[in-house]
Amino acid sequence: IKVTGARTPTSDTKQEPRNCNGQCATSLSANSNMNKTDLESSTNAQASTRTVHFSVGNDLTEKNVDSLEKEGNTSFNAKIDASSISMNSSNHSIILFFSFRYMQTIEHPPIIDFYRNTLDVGGVMNSRPSMNQLIHGDPSIADSAIEEFRTHTDQIIYAEGEPSSPQLKKFQPPAVAPRTKFGWVQGVFVRCLLNIFGVMLYLRVSWVAGQAGIALGSLVVFLASVVTFITALSTCAICTNGDVKGGGAYFLISRSLGPEFGGSIGLIFSVANAVGAAMYIVGFAETVRDVMREYDYMIIDSGMNDVRIIGLVTCTILMAIVFIGTQFESKMQIGLLIILLLSIINYFIGTFIPVTNEQSIRGITGFSFTTLSENMLPAFRGGESFFSVFAVYFPAATGIMAGANISGDLADPQKAIPKGTLLAIFFTTIIYIMIVWMTGSTCIRDADGIFAPVIVNGNHIKPACAVNSTCPYGLMNYFQVMEIESFWGPLITAGIFAATLSSALASLVSAPKIFQAVCKDRLFPKVEIFSKGYGKNEEPRRAYFLGFAVSMVMILIGELNAIAPIISNFFLASYALVNYACFDASFADSPGFRPSFKYYNMWVSLIGALLCISVMFIISWSTALLTFFFFAMIFLYILHRKPDVNWGSSTQAHSYKNALLAVQKLANTEEHVKNYRPQILVLTGNPAARPSLVDFVYNITRGSSLMICGYVIPYSPCGPIFGLLQKMDRQMNEWFRKRHVKSFYVSVANPSLRAGAQNLLQLAGLGKLRPNILIVGFKGNWYMRGRIGLDEINDYFGVIQDAFESNMGVAVFRNVGSGLDYSELMKRHNVGDTARLNLPEVGHCMEQKR
Repeated sequence: IKVTGARTPTSDTKQEPRNCNGQCATSLSANSNMNKTDLESSTNAQASTRTVHFSVGNDLTEKNVDSLEKEGNTSFNAKIDASSISMNSSNHSIILFFSFRYMQTIEHPPIIDFYRNTLDVGGVMNSRPSMNQLIHGDPSIADSAIEEFRTHTDQIIYAEGEPSSPQLKKFQPPAVAPRTKFGWVQGVFVRCLLNIFGVMLYLRVSWVAGQAGIALGSLVVFLASVVTFITALSTCAICTNGDVKGGGAYFLISRSLGPEFGGSIGLIFSVANAVGAAMYIVGFAETVRDVMREYDYMIIDSGMNDVRIIGLVTCTILMAIVFIGTQFESKMQIGLLIILLLSIINYFIGTFIPVTNEQSIRGITGFSFTTLSENMLPAFRGGESFFSVFAVYFPAATGIMAGANISGDLADPQKAIPKGTLLAIFFTTIIYIMIVWMTGSTCIRDADGIFAPVIVNGNHIKPACAVNSTCPYGLMNYFQVMEIESFWGPLITAGIFAATLSSALASLVSAPKIFQAVCKDRLFPKVEIFSKGYGKNEEPRRAYFLGFAVSMVMILIGELNAIAPIISNFFLASYALVNYACFDASFADSPGFRPSFKYYNMWVSLIGALLCISVMFIISWSTALLTFFFFAMIFLYILHRKPDVNWGSSTQAHSYKNALLAVQKLANTEEHVKNYRPQILVLTGNPAARPSLVDFVYNITRGSSLMICGYVIPYSPCGPIFGLLQKMDRQMNEWFRKRHVKSFYVSVANPSLRAGAQNLLQLAGLGKLRPNILIVGFKGNWYMRGRIGLDEINDYFGVIQDAFESNMGVAVFRNVGSGLDYSELMKRHNVGDTARLNLPEVGHCMEQKR
């Protein structure tokens, strides 16, 4: 294949692909096979000859370029492994390596600088690139007069000393160091299993079977799983809608609902995970203390102080494991999962072994239809009800966000989070329901620990202690039923240790990572110090120390029973917001919400959000109100602070949708004189050059009626002018925002003032939101400009005449340059309340007072 640098195609041209920088075209002619082809190109540019040698290897043997053309592959759609170009001249030698992607594509790859969504230092975004820039990557060549006009405009707008031409630094994607990434099994499935399988599995499921019965107990487990399953579906929908970075629930909510919702729940969720870690550690410490009591061992008093010491030591060891790194912590989680699964299998085996006498006197009957029928229906005691039992059990179903919380450490979050979370919910739900049925079928509700259960007339005889509910054993009274029924009791204790330690480890990792994500977004002041990451995995060590301190303080308190409902409500609040975020993004019909996960429904997500809120009040209405109070306080703070972030939230989509629907509804509304509003088109020119005219008109509209500032730019429409119009539109909107003026800005390019004003009179507005009044400044210097002034005054009166012909009112603002302060004129001519204008100066009053 002969390659020449000619820009005009020859008769034997087969393909003209653009090179990597889009600056020139290339002509090709084929004369050999592509299996192993030497290419030679000569160029006579600048009186120097350059020879290009490179070889192209591909797996299409015995095919030449002519055959490829017949098959429609003239754009090099062949499998090329590698290519190199060696360019030699008398002065230099260059080796170029290029990707086949440039040869295969027709369009030049997008230049990322053109698509940034970041404001520059002046608060104004760069103008959109021209077609010449997009195609060739070259800066557009503007006329010198237009450039002078642009500079003059910037000087007027930034007259207060702000930078007149702020520049953005060229965007460079951050260098990403190789990080340890986890798959869906190790990163999501294992973590969710370990968080869902907690102490409740061993100590409260049998109690649920005794209080609610097997039937309602299964319903309790099922309802809790429905809540978490719907939340998982919403999570899957959100996380498959785009790139998912670190932050878990915070990232999902903040990028969907905005910084106010995301920042509130991110801070609350971080605290909840840190305090939750303390709770799990205290549960572990209490179990260790109880085991030590059985063997007559103690540290201080075999009481609360022992729990505190064991908890502090355990928390320090776990934090050391976390500091080693998430990879080592993940391996620890797998080891703990193996212990936990062995303990569950140990229980299943134990239920099929013949019952011993010691088990029998404690209420164990083995699988019995009599026991099953007696425990099928509920028998609530001690003021318990279905909802109170549900409130006790529900924390066992939480933990579904364990995988999403480390989304930044997942290799493919969009696939790992849905697959691992849904499978974990399904697997744990089956295990929980099986244990409800197995405990309800093998153990009676009350046993005195003295006599074995006796069946008379198809029913067990209740012991005497059951009358006043003082029996020490049975489903209703003894929480260690799984340990009694298991094949080897100590393995159940090991399972409790594994469940508590794994949940504590996951919480100690999740809390700092979520808080690190919040700090990186700078939603709160003075927290950037905790956003720094260390090592190739960006470990938040400073946030680790903060989470460690919070957990240690909570462990020192020791009594966490009152805090447990608050933490459950914090988790439920985050679940509710995830569901609402999915519903809101779907309901807003935003074109940017197109998740690849299709098994969700926005109304199901809304039901899930309502269920989460209902469960919050079922668990504890007082703590639910407290949670809402904390959430509202943080929400209002972020709303007031207005952080400088733009994440394309569904709130922005709602703003557009609501505005569009309102304008469409207004278009079909009949007009009435009682609802008349002055809708003003004011020809300000550059509004920054006539602030008094803008302020005068805004004193009429005051944000309750339409105000449009029109500007006729005296140039013919062309490419550079279009870019200038777009830039000025952004600049003027920012100028209005800083001056708190609620107005729209519209500009047209036309050498004639009258022709441009005619365009504005015809096109300004939308639907019923169209101007009915035209306000112009006073033309006072036309007589000093000779023939040009006569043409300008003719255009000026023509604009007024066109406004009347358009059935619009017209007003002329006389003193545009003097502003609205007429105090001196009023005092000079004694007009109005001059007494208020003759008040002494502040300094003069101070001197008289002295």
